[in-house]
Amino acid sequence: MNLQDLLGNFALILFVLMVLTGIIWFFDQFYWSKQRRAHADRALAEFDGRNATLTENGVKPDTSARESIRAGLLKQPVWIEYSGSFFPVIAAVFFLRSFLYEPFKIPSSSMVPTLMVGDLILVNKYTYGIRLPIINKKIIEINQPQRGDVMVFRFPKDLTVDYIKRVVGVPGDKIVYKNKRLTVNGTPLSYKPLPDFLDEQTLSYSGQLEENLGGVAHKILNDRRAPSYVPNPDNFPHHELCTYDVEGFSCTVPTGEYFMMGDNRDNSLDSRYWGFVPDENIVGKAFFVWMNFGDLKRIGGFR
Repeated sequence: MNLQDLLGNFALILFVLMVLTGIIWFFDQFYWSKQRRAHADRALAEFDGRNATLTENGVKPDTSARESIRAGLLKQPVWIEYSGSFFPVIAAVFFLRSFLYEPFKIPSSSMVPTLMVGDLILVNKYTYGIRLPIINKKIIEINQPQRGDVMVFRFPKDLTVDYIKRVVGVPGDKIVYKNKRLTVNGTPLSYKPLPDFLDEQTLSYSGQLEENLGGVAHKILNDRRAPSYVPNPDNFPHHELCTYDVEGFSCTVPTGEYFMMGDNRDNSLDSRYWGFVPDENIVGKAFFVWMNFGDLKRIGGFR
């Protein structure tokens, strides 16, 4: 892993910060603070001794400085104080985003109209099983991804990049996409025509349909100008399980892997091009838009 990969791995950065601040907090709680208290006790004993001597000699000592001396000697150095303050916050964030929910921002239009550019979404990290952070190794099995789920995963060609697509095929499925219509295990999906979708950025219209995938009804887009075939697919692992022609493609999903497609079907680089997503690449299930600064109406759940 090179420096760029390390800098791109936010979980690893959080983990390192948590460990460093945790070590400083631990040493301060059980060692350095005791040293400061011992030093303060010695200094105050000397201070009190001098004042007692002055009193015996008939001189009234000034005891007003005692509390400031004590506070100064017990005060944490700035770097320890900040580390102790940040440690519980960093630890809480690390735990939340590693095991419960992680926020993501939608950077592209591949999932339009379900998810728009600029949507800030939450991803459930535990619904597909508990995984160790950083190495992403599953340690507790809970649920398996289902057809129709919107899933975040590590891009197979660059594990430092997170992608979001819809699960179209689960292990063992036969996926056929011909003339922009899906068939799963020999059963064609049902499609309901909807009004054309206007892309407000490009001021262009796309055909919009409601697709029912495994009981999950969701909207998809088709660009009438785009061809049905998949141009220049990669030579990805298990590519022999896929065949391509002028009408589209067909693939059999291998064990432990998933076939992903974007809802913006003709504007999505997905499993059609770069192949299957292994189970170990799964990050979690996307389920909620918690903010879109350009359109507050976007806030809410989605399917």
